[in-house]
Amino acid sequence: MMMSSPSSSSSSSPARGSSFFTGFTRLCKGLSVILVGGYVLMQIFPSAVNYVALIPARTIPFAWNLITAGYLEQSLPGVVISTVGLLLFGKLLEPLWGSKEFLKFIIVVNFLTAVCVFLTAIALYYITRQESYLYTPLSGFHGVLSGYLVGTKQIIPDQEFSVVFLLKIKAKWMPTIVALVSVAISFFTVESVSFVPTILFGIYMSWIYLRYFQKKPETGLKGDPSDEFSFSSFFPELLQPILDPIASLFHRAFCGRSETYSETRGDTLTPLPGSDPIEASRRRERGARALEQRLVAEKLAVTGTIEVTSREKDAENV
Repeated sequence: MMMSSPSSSSSSSPARGSSFFTGFTRLCKGLSVILVGGYVLMQIFPSAVNYVALIPARTIPFAWNLITAGYLEQSLPGVVISTVGLLLFGKLLEPLWGSKEFLKFIIVVNFLTAVCVFLTAIALYYITRQESYLYTPLSGFHGVLSGYLVGTKQIIPDQEFSVVFLLKIKAKWMPTIVALVSVAISFFTVESVSFVPTILFGIYMSWIYLRYFQKKPETGLKGDPSDEFSFSSFFPELLQPILDPIASLFHRAFCGRSETYSETRGDTLTPLPGSDPIEASRRRERGARALEQRLVAEKLAVTGTIEVTSREKDAENV
């Protein structure tokens, strides 16, 4: 998956490819080391998976599994996808959120996703009486990766991404498409329990965190109650009128108590940042501007590389 940008000449493609894999943040590099190191550790000590991965039957007393499972990949494709996804999404989101908030997002989403997966596995066991739901090791960073898609939808919803170099999809539909594809795959494989709940809850927990709890440093207030980031915005417009009443229940659950408290004090309620279309437009402009600046920086790096290469060739010819 790549962000669409103006095409360049074929002579600059090698340099552009090298710039695509540069500029990663220190935090993302450190987290990548943890993901790769965890995978290597599992290959050397396979029995360690019983203490690090989420095994619902052993989560009590091994409660730390709810934290460690999200940073453990058990397969080579999994660690490659998670590492590359972390580095690429980190280049986009960390400069906008800040390193502290970016790390907080990972920790919170990872933990909440693991709790939901644990409860789902227990519920499925009681419904089906299949012990595989209790003893299958569950782990992976794909819950956070799904959450990054939600963050991208919030910041640059109209930015187009090239999928498999053929199909261009707007960022605002990426979480929905990933969720639908994951559910569709679950009908054709028995191993879907190891990844589908994590992806779905990763998307949902990320939305809840960004919608109601993420603190905006420029205002000091929390959340993003804009219509463009509502729960129904993840679905086609045909279904949105049906889903809006359901979504209002979550708004009352998360915001109703604070609003009631303000009313009892006699405070005048003012719209939160994000509920105003102007504020939502500003947020998208900031995201688009940051993305444009990064693309310009990469283009300048490509141009500089080409110039250095041409000078070296001229010197050799002399």
